Amino acid sequence: MQNFIKLTLIVFILSGCYATTDKYLLPRNSKDSLSFYPPVPPTLDKNEYQHIYQAASTFYTGTLLPSRFNGGILVAKKGQIVFEQYNGVESNTTKEKLDSASSFHLASVSKTFTGMAVLKLWEEGKLGLGDDITSFLTGFPHQGVTVRSLLNHRSGLPNYVHFMEQNGWDQKKTVTNQDVLNFMIEKKGKLDVGRPDRGFSYSNTNYALLALIVEKVSGKQFGQYLQETFFTPLKMNNTFLFSMDKKDMVMPSYNWKNQQEAFTYLDAVVGDKNVYSTPRDLLKWDLALTYGKLFKQSTLDSAYVGYSNEKPGIKNYGLGWRMYAYPNGKKIIYHNGWWHGNNTVFTRLVQDSATIIVLGNKYNRRIYDAKKMYGAFGGYSLQAVGDD
Repeated sequence: MQNFIKLTLIVFILSGCYATTDKYLLPRNSKDSLSFYPPVPPTLDKNEYQHIYQAASTFYTGTLLPSRFNGGILVAKKGQIVFEQYNGVESNTTKEKLDSASSFHLASVSKTFTGMAVLKLWEEGKLGLGDDITSFLTGFPHQGVTVRSLLNHRSGLPNYVHFMEQNGWDQKKTVTNQDVLNFMIEKKGKLDVGRPDRGFSYSNTNYALLALIVEKVSGKQFGQYLQETFFTPLKMNNTFLFSMDKKDMVMPSYNWKNQQEAFTYLDAVVGDKNVYSTPRDLLKWDLALTYGKLFKQSTLDSAYVGYSNEKPGIKNYGLGWRMYAYPNGKKIIYHNGWWHGNNTVFTRLVQDSATIIVLGNKYNRRIYDAKKMYGAFGGYSLQAVGDD
């Protein structure tokens, strides 16, 4: 009789989790909206839902919480949120709790917006991926660098995050994107520049220059272009591009000792970083790419092709996206990020219409262990992925 009562209680609890999840996930802040721009597919089968929920819950309670996670996690399939949690505070000063409307610095996940902005202009016939960037950036001193080689990190250009300091930039002066370009022109002979298309070399400089190209071609400020092309149409109401005049208004970040990270002379450069967003807004971004009509399928196919095949294995980089291309045909399209105390993961299992998003504003490398959840969707070997 006791075993029957225990079994009945377990079934009741599991049924209750499924039935009340939507109620639990109601946003704390009325600013947030789940009114998606693209159509959302039918809801999931209950068993599939529970399987994914359990994997996400295990990762959250077994990996994130023990690591003093301060951030938000969202796992969805076919547009349906299966698991969503927020832990910690926006600021150690205000102690305001994190919720679904808390906007995190996306760090390099911002590159997904920059890359797709360039591809939107390409789709509209306003630039060519094979165009030499000297067509857009007056005075750029290196030949053979194309729009495509910036997008896929095969330009051979060094990282401004390092070469500005190493070559004498006054760190009392805030660097802009135009400063990066001007400095490359000024220091032409002192920078270690590789041959274009020789190999993959991840460099934030590529995306700082792409932001300038978007401005040149569109005739709009980079933030304005993103807002009008992506954020407003998709109702990404808590997503915006950072500028230094907002530094006292955005959510701060903290190092592993829980000490607030200061803004530096590098914080004004955009394109490679500096988009702020929420897990729910990133889900809207994912849905727009998966089900919406923002882009032609041929454009998305170009973005999701790996362009660097010098090394064996499933890892590669497309046009603004990292990827794992499995031998069985499955493909994971993703980007991670790290800037100051911000660690971010935005993963899209495209064949399964699944999304994994983890954003944190207190330095925590365990956030990148979100790949532990891949197996819940079937056909994704964690051993093949390894460490990034």
